[in-house]
Amino acid sequence: MKLLEGKTALITGASRGIGKAIALRFATHGANVAFSDLVRDENMEALEKELAALGVQGKGFASDASSLQQSEQLVADVLSEFGNIDILVNNAGITRDGLLMRMEEKDWDIIMAVNLKSVFNLTKAIHRSMLKQRSGSIINMSSVVGVSGNAGQSNYSASKAGILGFTKSISKELGSRNIRCNAIAPGFIETEMTASLDDDVRDDWLKEIPLRRGGTPEDVADVCVFLASDLSAYVTGQVISVCGGMNYSA
Repeated sequence: MKLLEGKTALITGASRGIGKAIALRFATHGANVAFSDLVRDENMEALEKELAALGVQGKGFASDASSLQQSEQLVADVLSEFGNIDILVNNAGITRDGLLMRMEEKDWDIIMAVNLKSVFNLTKAIHRSMLKQRSGSIINMSSVVGVSGNAGQSNYSASKAGILGFTKSISKELGSRNIRCNAIAPGFIETEMTASLDDDVRDDWLKEIPLRRGGTPEDVADVCVFLASDLSAYVTGQVISVCGGMNYSA
């Protein structure tokens, strides 16, 4: 059964990693997929071909999610190309890890712009069209460290915690128009970002995971399918951890 047949999704930061996995999972469930990244490159073109091979409309757009102006243009372009947007996945994100004593102001500012302001930008840009159609699902990518905090990631953790407060607030603002807003908090997911970690750091992470493995981008994508589909029609304002049972608490 294709859970997203006839729907259109917009996914930010989707040329690789978790975003790409979400795009492909959505396509297998029948969704047309618009996706964005900073630049149009071979990764974006490759994903377009993969989406087309799955029999859906798929197109990549070069756009900076940290810019409100570019986010508004992106939404306008996608609406013009696809006709409507039913699902928004705010997935764009970066890291600039470091202890507070060595963290520079620019390391804080860029994380807030890319990870947190982008969620505001795209949600603001898209919400009027969702209000008009009286439906929509907004999925924001947070992190388990947004719930728990993590040494050496004060900027990243703060940005991801901000996403949780934003998600809960937007769910209350837009719920009466049948627009749902939820967050996913991935744990240790095996992507290009985690591949650069030292073996000792990676082993320490895995010891804290009851399932004794890192997650895959597809593990996150499957939860996205649930939140994007009518299976979660009565779910909003929630944070779903995809973390293999890591013991994180507020």
